[in-house]
Amino acid sequence: MTQKEKSFFDKFNDWMRSSITIRIISIGILILILLIPASMIQSLIRERQYRSDDAIREVSSVWGEVQTITGPVVTVPYKKYYVNEKKEVYTQTEYAHFLPEKLNIKGEIEPEKRHRGIYDVVVYTTKLNFKGSFNNIDFSEWKIKKEDILWDEAFIAIGIPDMRGIKEAIDLSWNKSTFSFNPGLETNDVIANGVSTRINISGNELATENSFSFSLKLRGSEELYFVPLGKTTDVELNAPWPNPKFQGACLPDSHNVTDIDFSANWHRLHLNRNYPQKWLGNQYNVSDSSFGLALIIPVDHYQKSERSAKYAIMIIAFTFLIFFFVEVLNRTRIHPIQYLLVGLALIIFYSLLIAISEHINFNISYLISSAATIVMVTLYSKSIYKNTRQTTITGLTLVILYGFIFITLQLQDYALLMGSIGLFIVMAIVMYLSRKINWYEFGDKNDYLG
Repeated sequence: MTQKEKSFFDKFNDWMRSSITIRIISIGILILILLIPASMIQSLIRERQYRSDDAIREVSSVWGEVQTITGPVVTVPYKKYYVNEKKEVYTQTEYAHFLPEKLNIKGEIEPEKRHRGIYDVVVYTTKLNFKGSFNNIDFSEWKIKKEDILWDEAFIAIGIPDMRGIKEAIDLSWNKSTFSFNPGLETNDVIANGVSTRINISGNELATENSFSFSLKLRGSEELYFVPLGKTTDVELNAPWPNPKFQGACLPDSHNVTDIDFSANWHRLHLNRNYPQKWLGNQYNVSDSSFGLALIIPVDHYQKSERSAKYAIMIIAFTFLIFFFVEVLNRTRIHPIQYLLVGLALIIFYSLLIAISEHINFNISYLISSAATIVMVTLYSKSIYKNTRQTTITGLTLVILYGFIFITLQLQDYALLMGSIGLFIVMAIVMYLSRKINWYEFGDKNDYLG
């Protein structure tokens, strides 16, 4: 009895199931589909980072924000005359600003950790001692008449962006007199927020050096900056904190960081900035010259998680490559659904990594998450292969793959080099394993080896 000849549709179905081209295309489509949950993982990382930033903002809003100390600045009002369209003369009060000749700041920072949910926030209390002097306050270069200068309305101001952080009254010693600072500023030409007080400046004192000193006890969050308004500015800071990050317009001239504390010193000249020692009105923005530090908690798990998530497509592709070669070399049929389940298991690794690293060290979190994923995928592959040797090879390959990614994450500056070497090695292995496969005969004769 002769066997019934297969119909066109039966032949097409057999070709679809046996064609290596179709299987490669199917695997490629699955990888593209898995990019959707992979991108969702990256969105999850950003969302958790935003929650961490929200926690910092919540604590800062009640304790004190980032503080940037500007000043002191001596401001002297004067009258300026204008002529309108009707040829009428009217006066307007404007301001001349004078910066200190010398400015010395010494401070102790007392940092502490505050908790908001699972997040840690660094806040601080600092005691700053200011000393310095102003040279003669001279209007001669501007050709302003003496009778138009309002000496009795002169004041000195200090810029403090978040005044909720002020913890003690601020008393100014000016020459041999004492004044108390009050909230508010008469003009925002130089400083946007802060405190000020009237000072005694008379014609007899214009040629003398005016010395000053005051102390400032202040609360803030994470970062502290200073604007170098002195012709020479010296800042010395100390704190029992092992992880400072120096930033701003300049780095310290000297610093010492140990496992328990740090000290830092800055020395700045007026030549290092882009504004003079005195000017009229609001001609200059002094904040661009600020420098200082951040008290950081060395937690970079979100950054490392985001970087590791960028390798998701590579891990999925390489894992699928392992399964594909097992399928080709050992005539083991693997259904696309099985590929999909393995891919989803690899995606879940990142969710585990993010969740665990929020509570414990990132490296330990990576070890736990990768071990759980490797065990799950390896055991599942055993149910597919029905072969201990192939299962062991798959598990060891995953260990090498996750280990390679971990090392790459640690070597941030050499990540491109490591990645390029890794891809080269993988390509060499693929070419070696596929050297005897007869791709043309695979679909027609099931002849896997030429």
